[in-house]
Amino acid sequence: MTNKKPPRISEVTEAPKGNSSNPFLDAEFYTRMRDYTERDAAFSKELKAIGERGAGKKSTDARLAPSLSVLRTVVKKGLALHVMFARIVDGVESGLWEPWMAAYGIELRGVNYAKTGERNARIAIDISLAAKATSAFANAGVPNWRSLVAEDAAQIQIEKPTEKEPAKAYAIFFLDAPAG
Repeated sequence: MTNKKPPRISEVTEAPKGNSSNPFLDAEFYTRMRDYTERDAAFSKELKAIGERGAGKKSTDARLAPSLSVLRTVVKKGLALHVMFARIVDGVESGLWEPWMAAYGIELRGVNYAKTGERNARIAIDISLAAKATSAFANAGVPNWRSLVAEDAAQIQIEKPTEKEPAKAYAIFFLDAPAG
């Protein structure tokens, strides 16, 4: 038995409310966890942490987001992703935007196709288990890329798995996002 009295309710301090932390942002933790966890289970744990944390909204423009720097240098369909982003913003070759993005596992969710004005494009980068971007990040030695991308993203969309479909997750970014 102790001589201490339990604290009164008014003395108990609560943890600050808001976004929970994502331990998978630490690459060392991620690597240690992967040493003893199967691939699918590791993905499920990371996706759960991403869902609980939500989008970090640190750098929502895909052209500037630090977490996408590896992906922006990869060349597919004859162009690097940063060149594709520049062409989208410039409004040239609009018929090619969607096939270009598909090669990276990126969907255009909304874009202004008008010849003038800002594109205000919303792009969704696949961060699911079988994402096309996984190999680029693995080759660059970034194992926890999903968590890093989620920190920069403007929004996270997670679709729960069904009997026929695996879980799908997307990080939403902008191109030509209005200043604000």
